[in-house]
Amino acid sequence: MTKLMYKFTTISTLCVAAWMSTGCQTTTPTLSPKDPEKAIQVRTQLAAEYLKSGDLDSAKRALDQALETDSRDSMANMMMGVLLQQEGSKLNLEKADTYFKRAISADPNNAQARNNYGTYLYQVERYNDAIEQLSIAGATLGYDQRFRALENVGRIYLKLGDMANAEKSFKQALQANRDSYVSMLELAEIFYFNQQTPAASRMYEQFVRAVGQKNQGARALWIGIRVARANGDQLGQQVLVNQLRALFPESQEYQRYLQLQHSTEAVWK
Repeated sequence: MTKLMYKFTTISTLCVAAWMSTGCQTTTPTLSPKDPEKAIQVRTQLAAEYLKSGDLDSAKRALDQALETDSRDSMANMMMGVLLQQEGSKLNLEKADTYFKRAISADPNNAQARNNYGTYLYQVERYNDAIEQLSIAGATLGYDQRFRALENVGRIYLKLGDMANAEKSFKQALQANRDSYVSMLELAEIFYFNQQTPAASRMYEQFVRAVGQKNQGARALWIGIRVARANGDQLGQQVLVNQLRALFPESQEYQRYLQLQHSTEAVWK
């Protein structure tokens, strides 16, 4: 049974999925010195393949070769930032910032670089800077991952306690991609907290139709339980409670339900 998890999107997944061509070679090809631009592209794509397989050292060597050819290439610099972030040590996290900035300086219209830089900035808790970069990526029409950038903007606003801007961002993400399950779920909870029960019900039901009743994680079920309770739907609430208890008995959400089950508060949090 699939149990959906909703986390802040990792940079490496975004980077590789968004631009790398399929069938990229996994061994170093013979490259013509007459076409340096092609050489950079192939080496950068090769580095993406190495990153996917977790071979960071080979990825680093491929990117070093690409940047030796052109130290300002936007995609190669972006990938180096991704690589250093993925390695994760304090020293390499600090270095990653420089490469992301170089990528954007070389090509300010590189929405993928801005998206990846924004995710990096979130990781290092530079939230306002992250919002700036992700918002630019999210406003870039034609960029196929812009809905994810907008989802992540919404998550940052939630973390900062700015519900109004979070709601706005998740609505924009749904406009960019009607299948933004993250936005459906987050909006359902935002509407619930705002005591907009009909809107919360509609959004939660939209989420369930999209992912399937049996494919909900603990958080989704907890949101559904609270929405059903706010609607006075005791039967629907109990069905979801049973599902939460059966699938996630040790979850924080089920423990929270046990704490609140006899509470008369209007809004369960």
